[in-house]
Amino acid sequence: MMPQTANSPIHLVQITDTHLYGKGTGTLLKMNTHDSFEHVIELVRGKEDRIDLILATGDIAQDASESAYGHFADRVGTLGAPYRWIPGNHDKAEVMKNAAATPDVNEKSVQINNWLILMLDTSTDGQVHGNLAPGELEFLHSQLQESKLNNSIEHIMICMHHNPVKGNSGWMKDIGLKNRARFWELAKTATKIKCVVYGHIHQELDFVHGNIRCLCSPSTCIQFKPNVVNFALDQVNPGYRSFELHANGTVESEVHRVEGENFEADFSSGGY
Repeated sequence: MMPQTANSPIHLVQITDTHLYGKGTGTLLKMNTHDSFEHVIELVRGKEDRIDLILATGDIAQDASESAYGHFADRVGTLGAPYRWIPGNHDKAEVMKNAAATPDVNEKSVQINNWLILMLDTSTDGQVHGNLAPGELEFLHSQLQESKLNNSIEHIMICMHHNPVKGNSGWMKDIGLKNRARFWELAKTATKIKCVVYGHIHQELDFVHGNIRCLCSPSTCIQFKPNVVNFALDQVNPGYRSFELHANGTVESEVHRVEGENFEADFSSGGY
């Protein structure tokens, strides 16, 4: 999985929080998630000339059904690029592993040129909030330590589902990564980390925390309104995020949203 030349930018696409159902008629707060996902897939197809890797950062399925994961794999497969996925709070990791089109889909680390991409599982069975289990923390620690000794790795991107920084709305205070302090303790030991990428809160965010850039991407279905006390949907369309990772460590990123479509959703809902 190598770009054409060692110095060419690495092109990534993040697709997150698709919330697919086993049946194509399934809706989340009245939005048909299969339909909105299909619009995003077509948007990616129209905008991206080359994709080196697709990052699927959790909540792939709303009902954790094998058919939902199969549908995701089929549709992403039409983009002609490899992908890696991690579970979110609505997913079942074992079902995902069984439904993977190929075993490498479940790989937790990928090196492309001088970049290392780590995929962390923050899902906690039966809980909305996230947690890095001891095994995940050990994996992260070992990868960071090994990268210090590996001169072929100069930059690191970390991907997870749950937000490792407190959400910007009051109702989000208990749904993020519970042991985020431990995560940032480990992150501070590694000078090669350039960015942390996540989903879960269905928003477009791009900021710096502890000298590390954090990027959250919109869902392919409903969007959560930022900076509110109580749950509310935002009236912006579904989308995805693209990245260009440069050999010098520069990260260029842009959010792309579906245009010209009005998606039905229950904008008066107080939760889901």
